[in-house]
Amino acid sequence: MDFLVLFLFYLALVLIGVVTICICSKTHYLRGLIRGGAQVISCIIPECLQRAIRKVLHYLFHTRNHTFIMLHLLLQGMVYAEYTWEVFGYCQELGFSLHYLLLPYLLLVINLVFFTLSCVSNPGTITKANAFSLLQVYEFDEVMFPKNMKCFTCHVRKPARSKHCRVCNRCVHRFDHHCVWVNNCIGAWNARYFLIYLLTLTASAATMAVVSTVFLVQLVVVSDLYLETYVDDLGHLQVIDIVFLIQYLFLTLPRIVFMLGFVVMLSFLLGGYLCFTLYLAATNQTTNEWYRGDRAWCHHCPHVARPPSAEPQVYRNIHSHGLWSNLGEIFLPAAAHCAKKMN
Repeated sequence: MDFLVLFLFYLALVLIGVVTICICSKTHYLRGLIRGGAQVISCIIPECLQRAIRKVLHYLFHTRNHTFIMLHLLLQGMVYAEYTWEVFGYCQELGFSLHYLLLPYLLLVINLVFFTLSCVSNPGTITKANAFSLLQVYEFDEVMFPKNMKCFTCHVRKPARSKHCRVCNRCVHRFDHHCVWVNNCIGAWNARYFLIYLLTLTASAATMAVVSTVFLVQLVVVSDLYLETYVDDLGHLQVIDIVFLIQYLFLTLPRIVFMLGFVVMLSFLLGGYLCFTLYLAATNQTTNEWYRGDRAWCHHCPHVARPPSAEPQVYRNIHSHGLWSNLGEIFLPAAAHCAKKMN
């Protein structure tokens, strides 16, 4: 099978898998599928190996560790090393603008700054000292966030929109999610750093994809490759088509083409996640609230006492107050909270 077909098949498989997980994540189908797959695998894999896999998965995803931070920096370093080593030099020889070529490095510097801030900043840890003031920030909806709920681990009353993170072992104000890539929770006080980090990471991947694509197109045009011919398996003379051209470029410049495929796929994945994150920010939702939002909570929450005949109460977003106010809550959380207290 041709390289291009294999690559497109792999890209389509990854994208379909990601979309399927996003669609099924709010239903019971995914959990049932995972349980069924785990039962099948448990019949094949020896018990000792299963225990080892469970320990590794628990360490990676249920404890705070720097594995994904190192992996993130390693992948980013490898991509930028290839861009610097080959693409940058070739583009200079072809007369590309230096400002155009330096844009990925500018995005890298900004990205690393906000990546660091996302890693080390306090996401909004709720303590006994600040719990009372944080209780005044958001209104309780009595569906997803009922009043007088207490965290029995942290021994504090839970403000609306907060959640206890089992990985970090702390309650987080306006909890969004725990991100393994930054080894930190994303909450009220560092959501802006994470959003800019995600934006610059997407932009840097897309910029390198554009620069590499323009370089390869320019190389084909300058060398007149698109005018060449080749002899096929039947001995007939054929004009070079796009499939043959891409395979030829892969054989000639394999690292650049492989890097291009990687950053293109990364651009699609990060771009989709960025759009989702911007949607949540614009509507003043968190990932935690979006994930739990379509359920009827009076039948699922054991802490809320309701009559047996009570109708299911579906969660509705009561925190959205317009686009600019919602974005202000992300980028200026302290000012937004002070304004709410005054109102």
